Amino acid sequence: MKKFKLNQKFKHWPGKTITESDNNLFCLVTQNSHPLHIDKNFAKKTQFKKRVVVGTYVFSLVVGLTVKDISMNAIANLNYSNVNHLAPTFIGDTLYAKSEIIEIKKSKKDLKKKIIKIKTIAFNQNNKNILEFKKEILIKN
Repeated sequence: MKKFKLNQKFKHWPGKTITESDNNLFCLVTQNSHPLHIDKNFAKKTQFKKRVVVGTYVFSLVVGLTVKDISMNAIANLNYSNVNHLAPTFIGDTLYAKSEIIEIKKSKKDLKKKIIKIKTIAFNQNNKNILEFKKEILIKN
């Protein structure tokens, strides 16, 4: 079991390049048919000039990037909060993530466990921040 420390930082590796198939499959599975995500001609007429990857896929992917360093050591993921999409993500972008432990407290329900609060920031291949969120996990002492 990994020991977490206040202010501990993680640089999650490897990143993931988003493919057209990733975006299309996620739209299909979640029944998201907004043309900004799936219709190249529609997207050309928007301020973005190309298809934007579905935000919930971006969030899910970034959570996945953190699993090896954080969630693998958890009893449970308790919550996610303050999810902010800072910039659009496009097909072909490569996403990376970094996290920091921002709070550690004892569980009120079980003193043999702790709740760890983590802030994660995702960024693309150009070092542009595209997503941030906080989450809490439950771990054994």
